[in-house]
Amino acid sequence: MPQSLKIIMKRISIIFYGLIICALSACSVSKNVAVFKDQAMLGWGTPEGISRLEESQYKVDFFRQANHFESQHNKLFCGPASAAIVLNSLRVRNGKVKLPEDETLLSQADLKYFAGRSWHPVFERYTQNNVFIKSPKSRALVLGEVLLDAQGKRVMDSKGKAKRDRGFQLHQLGALFKSHGLSATVGVMHQGLDVDAIKRDMISNLRTPDDYVIVNYKRAVLNQPGGGHISPIGAYHHASDSFLVMDVTPNKADWVWVSAALLFRAMSTFDTVENRGYLLLSEARE
Repeated sequence: MPQSLKIIMKRISIIFYGLIICALSACSVSKNVAVFKDQAMLGWGTPEGISRLEESQYKVDFFRQANHFESQHNKLFCGPASAAIVLNSLRVRNGKVKLPEDETLLSQADLKYFAGRSWHPVFERYTQNNVFIKSPKSRALVLGEVLLDAQGKRVMDSKGKAKRDRGFQLHQLGALFKSHGLSATVGVMHQGLDVDAIKRDMISNLRTPDDYVIVNYKRAVLNQPGGGHISPIGAYHHASDSFLVMDVTPNKADWVWVSAALLFRAMSTFDTVENRGYLLLSEARE
């Protein structure tokens, strides 16, 4: 075989081999994408998770909440952390409501450096401490103070132990928002609810500015460590039918896309007196 023909045949072989590799790679990539979209949970920082946020048409809440996002201070403060995020997202720099200051962010030793000054070192904004100023449930009860009856006696459980009600239940958190002047629609997940209507309400909220969604769910259903949890929702992705949960506990879990079916299942779990659920929040109309 002439040398020139050998060179041509070699080049054809290389091109043919390359086409096969490209075809195999394309199949592999396509398969991976399909698997991602079928997953009930997907990390928001993955390539597919990023694409979902880019593609989403229901994400107006994400940007304000990301700007005011903060991690919960302790293991019981998922409610206060979510409350601070939403209240600051609604009210910081809008001038309509005077915001509280939180001097507990600085110690008395710190504050002595500002004595006599005409300005105060603390910003006016909501914190996981000062949201309790108008909370029907006290900070002490959230942290585990023993429950007392109307006569001031300890409330005991069936095993003879003093009862406590740590954290926030759904209606308790709704009452906190109402005490701060917000409109709070409380949705308890139970049998017989129109799930499609709930989804539409949540999606509509995520498409319009100045209103927010918080969910109360059980971590175990999402195969995450921990018990009941509360966090804001940042976006909805139609193609994968998933919501972006902006988890306020990065020590345990990242922000994550959760399929609507799985999230609603996690919300349809029992918590003390009733099932968990969601809150739709906005400024109260005058």
